[in-house]
Amino acid sequence: MNIKNNIHGDDDSIVKRRMYPPILIAVFCLAFFLLSSKHKHEATPYVYPNLSHYPKMLPTDNPPTVEGVELGRHLFYDPILSRDSTISCSSCHRQEHAFSDGGNRFSTGAHSNPSKRNTPPLFNLVWYPHLHWDGEATSIEAQISLPITSHSEMDLDWPEAIRRIQRSDIYPEMFQAAFGDMRVDSVGIVRAIAQFERTLISHHSKYDQALKGKAYLNQQEYKGFELANDQVKGNCLHCHTTDANALGTTGKFSNNGLDGHQTAEAFEDWGRGQITRKEKDIGLFKIPSLRNVALTAPYMHDGRFNSLEEVLDFYHEDVQNSMNIDSKMGIHHQRKLNLNEEEKACIIAFLHTLTDSIFIQEPAFGNPFLEE
Repeated sequence: MNIKNNIHGDDDSIVKRRMYPPILIAVFCLAFFLLSSKHKHEATPYVYPNLSHYPKMLPTDNPPTVEGVELGRHLFYDPILSRDSTISCSSCHRQEHAFSDGGNRFSTGAHSNPSKRNTPPLFNLVWYPHLHWDGEATSIEAQISLPITSHSEMDLDWPEAIRRIQRSDIYPEMFQAAFGDMRVDSVGIVRAIAQFERTLISHHSKYDQALKGKAYLNQQEYKGFELANDQVKGNCLHCHTTDANALGTTGKFSNNGLDGHQTAEAFEDWGRGQITRKEKDIGLFKIPSLRNVALTAPYMHDGRFNSLEEVLDFYHEDVQNSMNIDSKMGIHHQRKLNLNEEEKACIIAFLHTLTDSIFIQEPAFGNPFLEE
């Protein structure tokens, strides 16, 4: 019994000798919190709007934050990322044209050289596994990094880009807010612009409002919707989904019979085949969305058509039998669409319901330097 008491007595005395005053414990906890919080960074998560008629977004390891998006928006509009500081991402992707280079068949790069393909618009990218006409970019990040270093586009090497941004009066602090570090690198630049582009969601067109029961298509527009999704008439739905999928495209690649080329050598631009080097992909290009299509002329990968009327006339009567032509386009070639002028006008009226006037005026997507 005495031995047992002695043991407990010794333990208690050891505990008592090792106890620290409460004030020291409080100071220690506060110091630990301040030290750990200094190295812990939590940016504000970006909240997407309610998108009830859209499929699930593709997963990403670069989800947008409020701070990251704002940094990316500044970089998107800043000519600092071009060799001669005269062009920015926004020079070829203009908000008023749904972030296409509307009106220009080919965009002009830092050396005034025209691009080889028409500039695609930038919206709803979070649903596309492949970007660019040939699908070369398999992520939004890749879509951004390619033009920055391309000699024919912005033509700036990464070390110089980093030096410029690091010397800026605003960017180091914005990098700190977005990523918890004032140091600038190519990864952070790309990730920030990608976060901004992930927020470019177009979902406020008249068509969207009709899907939600908040607006109604008029008789001509609704007739155009029916014709576009009629497999005998317009037959647009196989490539440009608008009935059950609000994206306006399958996002796949297709040869729509623009040219009657029968051999690989005849194609000036191999499209998807240029990336995969597979014969079956020669002449295939990414199917664009019909959303905002009235804002993004000229049309096709080479910008050969200046109006929606020209595009519809092509599909109506000029589809060419070609190597690797899409089987559905082959049917068009064989029997034509057989649309009368009134029906064509209805389809075009429906296409105009896909214009998102809110998207092209949204201040959060606009040039931040005009606000300062």
